[in-house]
Amino acid sequence: MDIPGPAPQEDGGLGAIAAAGGLHTYQLRLHAEYGPVVRFQLPGAETGTAVSVSDPVLLEATARTDKRPERLFAFLAPLFETGNLQVMPAGEHGPWRRLLLSVLAGRPSHERHFAQFTALATALADRWAERAGREPVELQKDLTALSLRMICAYALGGEVADPDGVVTSFEDVLTEHLGRLYHLPAAGSEEERAERARQALAHLRTTVDRVVAAHRSGGHRPRADRSDLIGALVEAGERPARIRDTVMVAMLAAHHTTGVAVSWTLHLLGRHPEAAGRVADELDRVLGGRAAPAYADLRRLTYLTMVLKETMRLYPPGPYGAREMTGPLVLGGYDIPAGTTVFYPFWAVHMNPDHWPEPERFRPERFTPEEEAGRHRLAYVPFGIGPRSCEGAGLAMVTAELVLAVLLKRFRFRPVPGHEVTPVERFVLWAADDIRMTVTPRTPG
Repeated sequence: MDIPGPAPQEDGGLGAIAAAGGLHTYQLRLHAEYGPVVRFQLPGAETGTAVSVSDPVLLEATARTDKRPERLFAFLAPLFETGNLQVMPAGEHGPWRRLLLSVLAGRPSHERHFAQFTALATALADRWAERAGREPVELQKDLTALSLRMICAYALGGEVADPDGVVTSFEDVLTEHLGRLYHLPAAGSEEERAERARQALAHLRTTVDRVVAAHRSGGHRPRADRSDLIGALVEAGERPARIRDTVMVAMLAAHHTTGVAVSWTLHLLGRHPEAAGRVADELDRVLGGRAAPAYADLRRLTYLTMVLKETMRLYPPGPYGAREMTGPLVLGGYDIPAGTTVFYPFWAVHMNPDHWPEPERFRPERFTPEEEAGRHRLAYVPFGIGPRSCEGAGLAMVTAELVLAVLLKRFRFRPVPGHEVTPVERFVLWAADDIRMTVTPRTPG
């Protein structure tokens, strides 16, 4: 039985994807028209086609696949010295992943760096307070910069003399590589941009080398001021180049995703004042007169967590993932040959009406323990699926909840009249012209 999908186009599907506004929205349209399993042209693919699956029950059959399509991640290869870590072979990936999870998923590591995260979030709130009521803030610009500062503090510890220089260098590198991928307009000649990115990447690697050397020498710095991530990699005997690459992966994964998730959350709360009021009441009740939560407070901010989860359902930071099938399988009655690229259209999965009644409606109550228990485990996949899912998911939730708590304790957020917010795919689910909002101080009740 043939997999349903649109008729092949001479341009390899580029026109259809562009007309839909990007692959993320194209997948939504495909699944609405053709059902849970869709065949479509993937521009540049050797076979010319890929399969997209939006039913979490069917996705279960692919959940253990530990191979990503190398071509889709080739644009990141220049960032790494030891091979593209996004597509490393399964045998090598498994031990590396377990090492990362031992650090990134652990409460001790989160708690040890919590004061640093709080100070960075508070510094942003202080800057916004100076502009409150006078000029709008650009949420994604400021919040992704905050995310990058947080992951730099976490991954590099307190051993970097110029953290702002690290942030600027990483942004230069990522801007160049994403600009090439999405053909974005940029200032300066191609040669100038490439040279700036090359110098920035060299600066990042030199910075990480210094931190690694400090760990290897033992030193006398307190544990709270050191990098748990680099420390674990050093103790595991990883070579310097692999440690540098792993730090780059951590920065790449955390740079946009947390800031994007927080900005979409504020966007939705600005359009749903009743939910925003409930969050504010919960923060006043849990925190009292304190301006920021302690680590232990996060588990008591249950409604805030539900709001964040519902936001990531409606606006998943990564709008899709992909795997390459290592063997043949059957999905929904369709034969999928080995070597097929299978897409996980996270946005379409999250909008599947069979698992999410009224899927376009913002309803945080979907994430009460009772409702969560009644859903398929792959109906909600903001951090991916299986052995290639995000190792930093726990850390991302902690930092996002902290930032939201700090900002919503101090401010009310209102949409800027006339400003249109359009989701576009820029490696993450970005807003085409940022998310501009008016910030005003709030008086706790």
